[in-house]
Amino acid sequence: MQARLSHISIVVPDLEAALKTMREVYGFSCGAIAENHQQGVRLAYVDLGNSRIELMQPLAADSTVGRFLARHPGGGLHHLCLGVGAIAPALEELRRQGVRVLGDGSSTRNIHGQEIAFLNPGDFFGALVEIEQDGHKAADRC
Repeated sequence: MQARLSHISIVVPDLEAALKTMREVYGFSCGAIAENHQQGVRLAYVDLGNSRIELMQPLAADSTVGRFLARHPGGGLHHLCLGVGAIAPALEELRRQGVRVLGDGSSTRNIHGQEIAFLNPGDFFGALVEIEQDGHKAADRC
């Protein structure tokens, strides 16, 4: 599977405060805040040129990201995302290698309309990995 690092995702308790820190302390360019109701998060991307940092705040305490924040009240690294040319063949190849896809095994879509799927952390050294089909426009990158 050929892949590139798309983004690293960090859960934060206060998205606006995190974006302010990224701009004022680190000098990073930050994109607009968006909501992904399917995944139960508010999010924004920090553009690093060759990849991004995705900052996520849960919309509800009982969401997956809400439960993560309850276990890590200050926030923390949630997942890394690998971009692939086409998601279906990538997932098929991973399954042949014994990698488990979370959920029902089908892909869903992110806020940019790209197909995504998550891999079982037990199959990637304890890290949650998102697989994302490439195809977002440069304007979507912040």
